[in-house]
Amino acid sequence: MADLTFFHVSIGALAVAAGATALVARKGASIHVAAGRMFVATMSIASILGAALGLIASDRFLITAFAGVLAAYLVVTGWLAARGPSQKASGAGVALAISNLLNLGALATIGVVAVRGDGAFRGFPAEDYFFLGGMAAAAALGDAAWLARRAAPERQRIARHLWRMCLGFFIAAGSAFTGPGQAAFPAWLQQSGALALPELFIFLALIFFLIRTRFRGPPALR
Repeated sequence: MADLTFFHVSIGALAVAAGATALVARKGASIHVAAGRMFVATMSIASILGAALGLIASDRFLITAFAGVLAAYLVVTGWLAARGPSQKASGAGVALAISNLLNLGALATIGVVAVRGDGAFRGFPAEDYFFLGGMAAAAALGDAAWLARRAAPERQRIARHLWRMCLGFFIAAGSAFTGPGQAAFPAWLQQSGALALPELFIFLALIFFLIRTRFRGPPALR
């Protein structure tokens, strides 16, 4: 358990660093592409490890299992979108969409169970499960629209890449700074509210890049 936690935290830190680099780098530039690939690799591993830890310590961190599955799904499907239209209806894309639906069903079910009980389940309030479920539901709607189109416009493809990568990064930052990872920071910093700033920055960056893609056109990704 301790070794697994160490690897999860270490690889997660690399994912946050790579994600930050990809976010601030010029889109389509070599450094953006390299950092993005590193982010996908490290984030996928960290998410899977986080999901495993959530199952092992399900009495305290069950929600981490669902967050890990959601984060891995988001970054991998975001990466597939960046690879080009040929990945649109791939077997991997369909399988990932199904896995997200299963995760969504579990989150919604547990959220309802929590509401009907004392308002929490395994240490986390119903709102947390519904929050993750809302992200999974938005992604599921995106998958349905994506797979229903015979040909996806370039702007839509890049927008799909952007918001899924940023949302996966948002989950990583939340875990590191305002979730379980905040215990590693001094109490005064936890109480200052500053640890929530990375999540706010990621959200604002997502809005900015989506607006820019809508009005200026997508950058060249490779």
